[in-house]
Amino acid sequence: MDGVGSFGAGRAGAAFDPIAFIQQPQTILRILSWIFSMVVFGSIINEGYINHGSERLYCVFNKNNNACNYGTTIGLIAFLACIFFIILDMKFQQISSIKDRKKAVMLDIGFSGFWAFLWFVCFCFLANQWQSTTPDELPLNQGADAARAAITFSFFSIFTWVGLTVRAVQKYMLGTDMSLFTTEVMDGNPPVQPYPTVTSTEPNDTYQSPPFTENLDSNAPTYQVPIY
Repeated sequence: MDGVGSFGAGRAGAAFDPIAFIQQPQTILRILSWIFSMVVFGSIINEGYINHGSERLYCVFNKNNNACNYGTTIGLIAFLACIFFIILDMKFQQISSIKDRKKAVMLDIGFSGFWAFLWFVCFCFLANQWQSTTPDELPLNQGADAARAAITFSFFSIFTWVGLTVRAVQKYMLGTDMSLFTTEVMDGNPPVQPYPTVTSTEPNDTYQSPPFTENLDSNAPTYQVPIY
């Protein structure tokens, strides 16, 4: 894993290096996932519907509109999610709280793993419906290229999102180097400053007056012991 410290990132507040960020495997996987999702929902929206013998548009996947809607929805959400997580990765270095970093990594693990599963379902669903599509339903092979592109890149998306899940798990397993953080960052509370030690400059008197000592009157008569 790149970086040291807390969950794969170094000390908070370090300068952002765009070149090193782009070269990270996690960033490359996100960009590929972003492109693949754009191809899937773009292909279905542009050429995934035909009007065979009527004015009503039908999905090229066996005239099953649910297949087109599912592929479009999964691809569009994945497209937006990739943008969100790329921005989060860029800001991750600036997150000073360990708890916030942990939440971000756990969100990445949960979403990436779940979306890898949804891409697998999408691939199986589209491939099954494409196999059930007869040539009569596609005059002049209309929309065939778009259907194949959606199936192919939904298959590729499975591996990119699985890779993102693995990378997020690796970041989580790295844990935290506590020496990089102060008490304020770890607890989320302002640090408690100890009271300063004040060196006493007053002289220490070895003699102390006894308590309840009456002041003697100098004008009072003194008693003399008689001499026998």
